[in-house]
Amino acid sequence: MAGRAFRAERLFLPDGHCRPVEGRALTGPQPVLLLHGWTMQGAIFDDVIARLGPGFDCHAPDLPGHGAASSQPATLDACAQAVAGHLARWPDQRPLVLGWSMGATVAWRYIAQQGSDAIGGLMTVDMSPRMRPAPDWPFGLKDQTDDSIAETTARFERDWPGATYGIAATMFATAESAPGLSRSETRDRILLQEPNRMRPLWRDMVASDERATIPRIDRPYLVSCGAQSRVYPTAATDWIVEQAPQARRHVFEDAGHSPHLETPEAFVAVVRDFARGLRG
Repeated sequence: MAGRAFRAERLFLPDGHCRPVEGRALTGPQPVLLLHGWTMQGAIFDDVIARLGPGFDCHAPDLPGHGAASSQPATLDACAQAVAGHLARWPDQRPLVLGWSMGATVAWRYIAQQGSDAIGGLMTVDMSPRMRPAPDWPFGLKDQTDDSIAETTARFERDWPGATYGIAATMFATAESAPGLSRSETRDRILLQEPNRMRPLWRDMVASDERATIPRIDRPYLVSCGAQSRVYPTAATDWIVEQAPQARRHVFEDAGHSPHLETPEAFVAVVRDFARGLRG
């Protein structure tokens, strides 16, 4: 039966992967590759995958330097190369690629290196194509300077356990954190990562500048952010939309840096709507 896939249910594994289970026939699940943020793992998308359900064929791998991929080189280039490998699981389809925070930078780096032929659409979540400020760039890390970013980098080197409190705090808009995930639980997830793998990735992100990549994104592109983000200004999304030929913008009004965790129902509704447009 060409064009049909056989599924009875979705099997969600601890490593964040979503596996099909053989059974009844469903028509054309939408392939989705989900790319997590720095210090996280693919399992951070478990709730999103469960909410999307059987109409979506989801894959949320651990990126190089993180979790099950901690032995792989902790660089953005290695992450971009890994994306190419993960996309190969759908040889006859063009998946939706969804990148949150560092995952967005990884998606941009992949497109810079290999173009966008293998993807059907792109959604990025609360990220700027350049983290550092510049005279012509007010859209980097919020309220940060080169000096303050250098101090943050130095703190990551000398006191990683202490620095993880700040990483966890800035992920959310308010002290209430996210449904089912407190700041302390978020910090526990961060502490699962090897600091000697996280530090070089941080330095790589700080040095990254993907502004020239944005106009090359010739696929439907949903640029999203949290209105209450403590990490990036919402104006960064405006800049991206102006530069990318097929981009549009969505702001999650009640979320900060992590709308998929803070407002999961609204987030999944937006993903569904965007994915429906790719099929239309």
